[in-house]
Amino acid sequence: MIDLLAHREDFPILETIVAGRPLAYLDNAATSQKPQAVIDATDEFYRESNANVHRGVHALSVKATRMFDDARTKVQMLLNAGDVREAIFTKGCTEAINLVAYCLSSPNGWLNAELGEAHRLREGDTILISTMEHHSNIVPWQLAAERTGAQVVPIPITDAGEIDMEAYASLLREHRVRVVGIVHVSNSLGTINPVKEIVRMAHEAGALTMVDGAQAGPHILVDVQDIDADFYSLSCHKIYSPTGIGVLYGKKVLLDAMPPYHGGGDMIRTVSFERTTYAPVPAKYEAGTPNVAGVVGLGAGIEYLAGLGGGGREGLGRTFEAIHAWELALAERAHAGLAEIPGYRRTGEAAEGSGIVSFVVDGVHPHDLGTILDSDAIAIRAGHHCCMPLMKRLGVPATARASFAFYNTEEEADRLVEGVMNAKRMFS
Repeated sequence: MIDLLAHREDFPILETIVAGRPLAYLDNAATSQKPQAVIDATDEFYRESNANVHRGVHALSVKATRMFDDARTKVQMLLNAGDVREAIFTKGCTEAINLVAYCLSSPNGWLNAELGEAHRLREGDTILISTMEHHSNIVPWQLAAERTGAQVVPIPITDAGEIDMEAYASLLREHRVRVVGIVHVSNSLGTINPVKEIVRMAHEAGALTMVDGAQAGPHILVDVQDIDADFYSLSCHKIYSPTGIGVLYGKKVLLDAMPPYHGGGDMIRTVSFERTTYAPVPAKYEAGTPNVAGVVGLGAGIEYLAGLGGGGREGLGRTFEAIHAWELALAERAHAGLAEIPGYRRTGEAAEGSGIVSFVVDGVHPHDLGTILDSDAIAIRAGHHCCMPLMKRLGVPATARASFAFYNTEEEADRLVEGVMNAKRMFS
């Protein structure tokens, strides 16, 4: 088994002192901290390799392009994509989902008329998304529905915070479903959804699938071929990598067929005032100068994670197995301690969960709780977590959320419990 805590020292920010105490960073679902390897990679790029990519023939541009393309190969390994060209770099998970929603709602520009006729959204179609979705997997589909006359219909969840699979099956039968959008791991509840089964059922109904992998990517080994998702998105700043970089995986046959999302440099083959033809994927969806340093940092982040387990895809498997087990242990330790506090209520008790601890304490508003914990150098998130429909379903305005990463310790989990106990006493 990998000794994950031996690598805590790889994260320099964890040495930070806040209010005279060591920082306990428990807001990893919002963003993860970065290992020295990623910091060094981005710094080294700017010091030694900074140039634009896929444009110049000079040595620096050739070097930068090689680093950029190498990172895409690492993304292919991370996701087990069948083709490196199925990995599109975006600004983040949000842009990745917007890209898919926009392209599927575009009536024109399809490069394969047959696939366009089969998959583009139109009036009377239904887009299914779950009640636990992040706003980033709700609003883009609402915009797509407004453009096309389609409708967005929520998939109910159970009181335990799981997808109601019977209701989902009924919705697939009752509606002309064109797209199913589903979060792999809930950012608010920590629920791990049965995405492989959800995708299978969608395909049987003739629908495409968009899986939001923002919270899955940092914690479990994703295999897009096994899931069989048509599209899958990653938020890379959550995967120990730089901000401003995300990934959209898409099946190549669909990426080839769909119209472009943005127009500009590097996504074209030829341009005239009469007609423009487009570059093949992935360039077709990567208009303009990309976040080269962010991509290089992402490559370093993936290599770092793989290295913890011995390298390669097998190393990633060992790393994520250890990460998931450790984070679950920390979450259960925190829940067990918090359960001793009067008025504590856990939100989300799915059979398959992650290292997210979401809860409320009667008599203490989550924002007050977050402020009190911050005064003790404990960083959590308080609010609706960009999941307003979910909060309405839970019957609460907000929750407190602690989210663990592999560098967190049992002592930090215990500090969380102690801090919440102190806050409860203050408001009693």
